[in-house]
Amino acid sequence: MPELPEVETIRRDLLPLVGSRLREIRVKQPRLVRPDPVTFRAWLQGRTLRGISRRGKLLLFDWGEILLLVHLGMTGALVLAGDTAEPSHTRVILELDRGRVYYTDPRGFGWLEALPREDLSGHPFYRKLGPEALEISLAEFEARLAASRSRIKSLLLDQRVLAGLGNIYTDEALFRAGIHPARRAADLSPEERKRLYEAIREVLRRGIELRGSSVRNYVDGRGKSGRFQEEHRVYGRRGLPCPSCGRPLQYRKIAGRGTTFCPFCQR
Repeated sequence: MPELPEVETIRRDLLPLVGSRLREIRVKQPRLVRPDPVTFRAWLQGRTLRGISRRGKLLLFDWGEILLLVHLGMTGALVLAGDTAEPSHTRVILELDRGRVYYTDPRGFGWLEALPREDLSGHPFYRKLGPEALEISLAEFEARLAASRSRIKSLLLDQRVLAGLGNIYTDEALFRAGIHPARRAADLSPEERKRLYEAIREVLRRGIELRGSSVRNYVDGRGKSGRFQEEHRVYGRRGLPCPSCGRPLQYRKIAGRGTTFCPFCQR
């Protein structure tokens, strides 16, 4: 699933579209647009894009009185393709004055929703999002960990607690902080909480700098692969030597998600 660095990379790639008019919308997979294809077109077509923002893994396109929320799901992408050939698995096409945007999604778990601006605060997905992973203060981060009996891996994946982290960057941050993913969040020492806070910020910023992690389907807003996967220390490396101690990395399900870690370096 695209996480904060991937979604932020796409947002930045699409910023040249701000100020352009949405001329036409083509919906090839109706179930992915909300509230329905007819209303979707009626609310958006002909409007001028005023800005693009992000909340966690959610993209928000500002069309004035109407907002467009885009969640990329497991395999979604938004590609600014100009006049190039249509990518495979294209589900929705947005034709703007300054280019064509393809929403592609091989597995079709993402969604695009148009809604009046005043309805955003009550949106069932948006209203549950916790603070931004790159904006939360150390004090609030520590307080949220101290108040939870959940395993730290589970807690970091909970978008209600912290918005933006997924499996890749959670595993990478826990390794860098030297914390076992099955530890209880409340049991971490103040020093461990600070290390984890700093590690999260480090991996997210580096992920953005390298334009995301392309481990399966992810491509950026230009249709190109990211490069942060070249710096993964644990994610996707089960059975390989730990980059710190050289012993084999272990893999098991924690919080219902596949997790790779070093049981010797992560206590």
